[in-house]
Amino acid sequence: MRNTQGAPTHDVKVSERSPTRQGTRERILDAAARVVATRGLAHATTKEIARAAKLSEAALYKYFRDKDELVLLLMFERLPQWLGVLTELLARVGKRSVVANLEAVVYQAILFYADFVPMASSLFAEPDILVKHQKRLHRDNIGVQHANAAVAEYIRGEQRAERIARTVDPDAASALVLGGAFQRAFLRRYLGLAIEEKAERTFAKQLVRTLATTLLAE
Repeated sequence: MRNTQGAPTHDVKVSERSPTRQGTRERILDAAARVVATRGLAHATTKEIARAAKLSEAALYKYFRDKDELVLLLMFERLPQWLGVLTELLARVGKRSVVANLEAVVYQAILFYADFVPMASSLFAEPDILVKHQKRLHRDNIGVQHANAAVAEYIRGEQRAERIARTVDPDAASALVLGGAFQRAFLRRYLGLAIEEKAERTFAKQLVRTLATTLLAE
């Protein structure tokens, strides 16, 4: 199902999984994320993932067909949390301040990209999995690229509310906002630096307030 803003939404059918089964499944996904982030996709074997989840390898196969399916689901099932942040942003058009709204989304983007970058980067070492991932992105019209469209739509809404200057290009502004967050997350991961709330919030504030001199309507 898709919402009216173009970003995908996901229906959750709670009845399909028991709380215990769902909890174990999430445990495996969390373990897979840790293993991929620390060892890379090539070394993220089902045996390593099962060990990190404190399960037998046989137990892992009760939930996932193989490593490919596990990795693909890991990429897609972490996405709705980030899309939820963007949905909240769209609901804030005309509310609070533009600066506060964008600072919040930059901070959340840094957290999302910090988890996403290691997993996405690892896909390039596994061409077969990457192709499967790309096919699903195109087939279902889902993926992180919708973040740019959502932020651009928020900016258009604020332009209609006369809180952002009409001279601002929404798509370019969105790329600057999210691009700054992506680079911050990438460099922190690349340099082995921790993602810390105080530091990331400070960065988000500095980024948005620098852009605000151009964005805000007089």
